[in-house]
Amino acid sequence: MIDLYTWTTPNGRKVSILLEELNINYKVIPINITKNEQFSEKFINISPNNKIPAIFDHEKKISLMESGAILLYLAEKYKKFIPNKYTERIKCIEWLNFQTGSQGPMLGQAHHFLKFNKGKSEYSEKRYHDEAQRLYKVINTQLKKNRFLAGDDYTIADIATWPWVARFQWHQIDLKKYQYVADWYTNISSREAVQKGYDIPAIGNSIPKV
Repeated sequence: MIDLYTWTTPNGRKVSILLEELNINYKVIPINITKNEQFSEKFINISPNNKIPAIFDHEKKISLMESGAILLYLAEKYKKFIPNKYTERIKCIEWLNFQTGSQGPMLGQAHHFLKFNKGKSEYSEKRYHDEAQRLYKVINTQLKKNRFLAGDDYTIADIATWPWVARFQWHQIDLKKYQYVADWYTNISSREAVQKGYDIPAIGNSIPKV
């Protein structure tokens, strides 16, 4: 059994989507970050960085924080959504690191200034909107050459990246201008596990349409 400590954010959705894709039993423990529940003493023992998502694997008696580490751990444990062939595996890890090191942090800043603090800093809004457009272009170029981010197969690199693209409206991005991203996004949106994992914990969120 996996305990999933999460909230309705792109990072949280990465893990709930993967757990649904793996079709394994897991228990959702909501951590309402709007009420600062991530700073509780109990949660700090699971996630020292005070951030969701985090998991506790009762079988292995191990807790993990950081979404990329969790995805890699679960993919390795269940031997799914990560390639076996070395060169393909490295490409998957490469694009997973692109997501956790570039796409996620920069789009998070785009949210901060473009959606939640509009008008407070013209410089910041331009900086992060420009970077958002650049990142969408990077992904579009990769998907022009490949069906999925790391090649022909759907992997944890896609599972990590998709929930952030699902907030394209928050980034003030017209997804139709990025044809290959839009097609990839729509394709993944149709997966049953993605639809189930998107609204975890269940509060009625629906996947944005292009």
